[in-house]
Amino acid sequence: MIRAPAPRRRSLLADDRGIAAIEFAVIAPLFCLLFVAAIDIGSAIYTRFKLDAAVSAGANYALINAANVSSTGGATLASNIAAIVENGVSSGYANEAIVVNDGPTATVSGGTPSSAGTLSTGGTNASADSCYCPSGTTTAFSWGAAKTCAAACPGGAVAGKFVTIVATRTYNPIFSSYGLIANNTITASATVETQ
Repeated sequence: MIRAPAPRRRSLLADDRGIAAIEFAVIAPLFCLLFVAAIDIGSAIYTRFKLDAAVSAGANYALINAANVSSTGGATLASNIAAIVENGVSSGYANEAIVVNDGPTATVSGGTPSSAGTLSTGGTNASADSCYCPSGTTTAFSWGAAKTCAAACPGGAVAGKFVTIVATRTYNPIFSSYGLIANNTITASATVETQ
């Protein structure tokens, strides 16, 4: 009688079928988490760069139109800078505050992704004709008293005319626990000395 060969016996411990599937099941969630976090951080950085570019465009406009830093042209200059910044961040996404030499102001607020914010103007136009020795940061600015243009300021600077631009944009990250965005707000600002 002819016997059939005995089947090969494999130990369960030596069986490596399906190991790749198990490794994938363990590692895939980690890779997905890292991928989503990278997209989230990348989106926040992109938003910050776009906001910085819009504020920079507004600052460049202020430099080019430095002659309008006056009581007669300041309000128009502030409104034009607000429009430039608003257009640079995809209309309606940001809130801006523009102050022309402690005088005319333009503020855009209440914007949403589907509609532009409300532009309001104000300030004292006559203040734009004076020169100042401001101190502080753009977001916490102190104009001080009016000075004679080119007069010495504390700290060695000279009195001049300035335009401040502050733009903020709300950003809701997917993962809020990593703490890169304080209060879910991204802020960009610039102070331009026009004279």
